[in-house]
Amino acid sequence: MKRSLGYIKAFVLVAIVCLLFGFAEKRHKTRNISKVEVKFTDSENLYVTEEVVNKLLIQNKLSISSIDKETLDLNRVESLLNKHQMIENAEVYLTIDGKLKAEVSQRKPIGRVVGNSSFYLDKNGDLMPLSEFYTARVPLMYGFDGANFTKAYALVNHIKNDEFLNRHITGINRLKGDKYTLELRERDFEVYFGDSSNVALKFNNFKAFYKKAQKEKKLDTYKKVNLQFGDQVVCTKK
Repeated sequence: MKRSLGYIKAFVLVAIVCLLFGFAEKRHKTRNISKVEVKFTDSENLYVTEEVVNKLLIQNKLSISSIDKETLDLNRVESLLNKHQMIENAEVYLTIDGKLKAEVSQRKPIGRVVGNSSFYLDKNGDLMPLSEFYTARVPLMYGFDGANFTKAYALVNHIKNDEFLNRHITGINRLKGDKYTLELRERDFEVYFGDSSNVALKFNNFKAFYKKAQKEKKLDTYKKVNLQFGDQVVCTKK
């Protein structure tokens, strides 16, 4: 009899604990979200701002004052943010204290097309619109449009990822037949690159030439530097 009574007490205790836990869990889920926090993984260049992200959520009926945890669809929130043209990836999650947090990675431009239509070429080789909040310091691309800008991706991407080239090259001109010339900062000679083949070899030769000519103080004596042959640099003096 005593043993049976012990079992009954234990059962009742477990039932009460489960009931309280279920009640607390339900109350927790139905509690409204207290705050939205947006964190940018690269905060130095804001092509899209925290205010824009918050407005995007509110415009899509995700106002924190009108939605609870029970009905929030995190996948939908992420999908809404990832559709924005300046966002590369967004991860959204809820904290225990009721905060909705979004970690946002922005798209990264590597070149800017200038002409009848202006836009960026991003690090993945895709078209990226200009931002009203920030202008990227990237090489300007002339003679390009929406149909041919990706052909120069290997060239532009190499420049962006090389500290020396990124510091000295300010412009890329597209010629007929998808040949290219380069504009340099504070130098008036033309750099004829040719097509987009052998990019690494051509640039390695150019850097070796530039550093040697700079050391010998001869950079101002040239009017054209030709890199198209790949295995050599052909210079024309003024």
